[in-house]
Amino acid sequence: MSSQMIWRPHEVPLAETVTHNQVVLDNRLSTLRDVALTLLREVESLRVTEPVRHRVRLHDEVQRFEIELINSALSRSRGNQTQAAQILGVKLTTLNSKIKRYKIPLQDYAPAGGEAALHENAA
Repeated sequence: MSSQMIWRPHEVPLAETVTHNQVVLDNRLSTLRDVALTLLREVESLRVTEPVRHRVRLHDEVQRFEIELINSALSRSRGNQTQAAQILGVKLTTLNSKIKRYKIPLQDYAPAGGEAALHENAA
């Protein structure tokens, strides 16, 4: 992932660029804070539990961590998958495949009117 920025002042007014960049930075900082808090909770839980007598499988732990991140992004975006993908810094197709693979229920994040209200708002 590259953090290089390309400045094109003749295409986008500076005020809009600064505002957009601030929103992106705020989202990234908030996501990073959520990740840090999750890690701190995990470390704390290791202190209060008995020593683990079974193997910890990296794949399972990564999967659990990804599910938490996806749920957090979906919650913050109120179920908008495009915004959640932007928050996570992944493509929408990647997010969709992970939602399906991990069987994450989307109805928890749906607007109050459900699917019908979503289609009515789009029209």
